[in-house]
Amino acid sequence: GPFHPDHPGGCEPLMNTPGLAGQVAVVAGATRGIGLAVAYQLAGSGVSLVINGRDPDAVDAAVAEIRGSGGYAVGVRGSAGEESVAQQLVDTALGEFGALDIAVNCAGIAEPAGSTVLTITTDEFRAQLDAHLMSAFHLTRAAGRVFADQGSGSIVLTGSAASLGMFGGSGYPAAKGGVNALALAVAADLGPSGVRVNVITPGARSRLSTGADYERHIHGLSERGILDEFPRDAALNPAPPDYVAPLYVFLASPAAAHINGQIFSAAGGFIGKFEPHQPGFVAYRDHADSAPYTLTELVGLLT
Repeated sequence: GPFHPDHPGGCEPLMNTPGLAGQVAVVAGATRGIGLAVAYQLAGSGVSLVINGRDPDAVDAAVAEIRGSGGYAVGVRGSAGEESVAQQLVDTALGEFGALDIAVNCAGIAEPAGSTVLTITTDEFRAQLDAHLMSAFHLTRAAGRVFADQGSGSIVLTGSAASLGMFGGSGYPAAKGGVNALALAVAADLGPSGVRVNVITPGARSRLSTGADYERHIHGLSERGILDEFPRDAALNPAPPDYVAPLYVFLASPAAAHINGQIFSAAGGFIGKFEPHQPGFVAYRDHADSAPYTLTELVGLLT
């Protein structure tokens, strides 16, 4: 069927996802990979969609596919990393469908092949921030204003395990780490207003996870001892995006009304949830009646 092009039955279990029918979603980066799978599965659950991507032909094709299968969709072309495009997504949802309930960001670009902090240019680094962090910011702010005003709404952002430092690079992991921090801060800030913000770090077959350059990169990380065997094998054999998309749809739905400010991992049949960052105890002394730690004391504590 059209809503699960890569995996037969890929969205069947979602047809009855409570409360989704009749809702309206914007999906940035919805023309290929995970974003496209999320769009199809939302459409299969009765959600009206604003589809976004940089490639006009790909936007038109995704919209035509959903409409041809009885769904509702319109397209907005451009990069969600631009403020005006993110705002246009929200305005189009309100103008075309009269509502907005869900905002999903799957937009992104690959870091230059073989890039490290030693070789990436300033412009390339900034392009990573624009594509990943600024797109998340612009979409979160534009949709968040609507959601806070109406007292409800779900935002699902796309992070990456790269933010843990296990895949090398520089601009891409830095931007994805920013997405996590942005989501946690906004979730705490706007949660009382009914706005939910969660992150998924996905593993799935996509433009960014296929090809000779990508495979060379993963093998290189493994050979240098940066990447362990399990994540290496998973990175080299990713499942189709249809396996990740259901978690996006669930977090978007009213069934996840109790979930806010969480960072999930999803790859193939694996689902995980990151524990909140907490510092482990090293030492303590009351600054009111004791001197700062000396270098000698720090050597004793930390070596």
